Amino acid sequence: MKNSKLIESLLNCVSHCNYCADACLSEENIKMMVDCIRTDRACAEVCNTTAKLLASNYANVDELVAFCKSVCEQCAEECGNHDHDHCQSCAEACTTCAEACAEYLNQ
Repeated sequence: MKNSKLIESLLNCVSHCNYCADACLSEENIKMMVDCIRTDRACAEVCNTTAKLLASNYANVDELVAFCKSVCEQCAEECGNHDHDHCQSCAEACTTCAEACAEYLNQ
């Protein structure tokens, strides 16, 4: 399928963001995790929407992919600020997704 590499990266990011947001809710100092949870949720939504549109072969997605790249970078930065394994894993998935978005945009 066309765009399959990007779609796979987007869906992987969705999974990591959802897991991270849920795991953050179990952390002892939840107030410290509020921005992380919000960013995770936003990133998961944007990535999921982008994946759906790419899977439908809708042609005009470059601006959405660019926005998705930006949100993934923000999420990677936010999650990277926390030492929890779920945050670090999410930051890595978001960075990989942002790179996949950039690669798509540079085709």
